[in-house]
Amino acid sequence: MNQYSSLNAFFASNSLLIWFLLSWSLFWKGLALWKSARRGEKWWFIVLLVLNTLGLLEILYLFVFSKFVRKTIPKDKQIMEVKDEGAE
Repeated sequence: MNQYSSLNAFFASNSLLIWFLLSWSLFWKGLALWKSARRGEKWWFIVLLVLNTLGLLEILYLFVFSKFVRKTIPKDKQIMEVKDEGAE
């Protein structure tokens, strides 16, 4: 029972720090999840959603990993090949 009272005392004395860390983490997680969803990066979205790193992984994703250019061409930019059926 003693450990729970010390834990309660810790949360009571550091409530401002805890609210700051929660807000910090929520802000960066929201930005990173939004960007990974907009880029269609399903695996990054899952990793960012599941892991809680107090914003560190999210900041790395936003400023390092999401800067890489994808090599795939979006479907609306692809040129469709038209076959001439009368040529065969």
